[in-house]
Amino acid sequence: QLPNIVLINADDLGYGDLGCYGATKLHTPNIDKLAREGRMFTDAHSASAVCSPSRYALLTGEYPVRHGNLNNPVFLKNKLIIDTQKTTIASVLKKAGYTTACIGKWHLGFGTTEPVDWNKPLTPGPNELGFDYYYGVPVVNSHPPFVYVENHNVVGYAEDDPFVYGKSAKTAAVFEKMKLDAIGGADKAHELYVDDEVGTHLKGKALDWMKGQKEKPFFLYYATTNIHHPFTPAPQFVGSSKCGLYGDFVHELDWIVGEVMQTLEEMGVAENTLVIFTSDNGGMFNATGQKAWGQGHRLNGDLLGFKFDAWEGGHRIPFIAHWPEKIQAGTVSEQLICNVDMLATLAALTGQKLEKGQGQDSENMLGAITGQTNKQIRTEVLLAAQRKTHLAIRKDSWIYIGAQGGGGFTSGKHGAHAFGGPAAITFAGEVNSDIENGKIKEDAPPAQLYNLEKDPSQTTNLYHEFPEKVKEMKELLKSYQELGKVAK
Repeated sequence: QLPNIVLINADDLGYGDLGCYGATKLHTPNIDKLAREGRMFTDAHSASAVCSPSRYALLTGEYPVRHGNLNNPVFLKNKLIIDTQKTTIASVLKKAGYTTACIGKWHLGFGTTEPVDWNKPLTPGPNELGFDYYYGVPVVNSHPPFVYVENHNVVGYAEDDPFVYGKSAKTAAVFEKMKLDAIGGADKAHELYVDDEVGTHLKGKALDWMKGQKEKPFFLYYATTNIHHPFTPAPQFVGSSKCGLYGDFVHELDWIVGEVMQTLEEMGVAENTLVIFTSDNGGMFNATGQKAWGQGHRLNGDLLGFKFDAWEGGHRIPFIAHWPEKIQAGTVSEQLICNVDMLATLAALTGQKLEKGQGQDSENMLGAITGQTNKQIRTEVLLAAQRKTHLAIRKDSWIYIGAQGGGGFTSGKHGAHAFGGPAAITFAGEVNSDIENGKIKEDAPPAQLYNLEKDPSQTTNLYHEFPEKVKEMKELLKSYQELGKVAK
């Protein structure tokens, strides 16, 4: 009997944001219970430290660099970035007889033309990529349009109240103040979207959809808006943590996970449901995150860097698998795994072989997830930062980053949207041998090499100490490009 599958992909949840991963200032009992009853991975990664490219990898089984210019988020004007001919985790499961749904944040574009016309059916979209049903936030909760989309249409849209493109804005803080200026009109659709109700609203939609599945095994890809900024937890969670709105938003996420698990129990299908809980990338160091940090909470634990970075804090993510019939409770895996592996893994789970040219970078990790093997299945993985110059290659315990710094935000200001680079590293009290007083040292090596087994916090760049390893890793990175495994 094929299991039901629920894949919960949290937004910007850092490696250190959960109790089971070491958080002490936040309480995540429901997610901790998932880990206690399932299998927790300590060396799991997103293929990109950026939201849209990471989701591309998760759904298609391809490194985002295969797409060419996909290293930044997509926004309201961007068309669908996934070719509808590609096999996705939804289409492969649909082929196996599953009913499929995507609920929550999409962030992968709509349609075939730019800018997107929000006054027309939004097609192609999730439905053309294997999802029988879609309901959620079309872009992200910090970016317009601030509406819900159901399948191909904006919820509440009225022909006499069309969307009108207006001003653009650069930061989430500005977007918050000028929602209807950023994409004017559409008041009927917009009034359905209330910031501090988004998490609970999407949760309700997810549970209702699950409860409606009776005949076939079901697959739910539940992409939460928690914990992406702006941090807008429902009123019952405000003040529930010691880390301000950041912690409160994590608490709401934990409650959402608890509601999903309770519903599976009530439906009588919990024993034969594979639940995977993970995040799209590392935690982001913005104004609210800094306040949480000031209260003693480390978003990414002891890892260096933040969302957008090639450093570990950008892409090492929580990853928990729970399946009572198949996964031994309370196990921890150090196996190297990446979100790009989900396609091959779910294909194997359902006894399917991927067609040639599909899911080209995806590895079957089913044995690692079920604990059938403790041997490394994957020995290397390509990791992308926001900047293409900082493409990184991981091989065994070594990681090579082809440039100086993290490759993400480098603003020296404590911005509302993000604060990154060497300045943020110094501000956060993190240590790296290339950084001094918030700047890259003048004599710092041109690229970076770290041994993660001995130095998981990446305190010491070993570029000069291991020239042969640098040469090997540099050639390996180059070979990916030259062999056509990634876009040149």
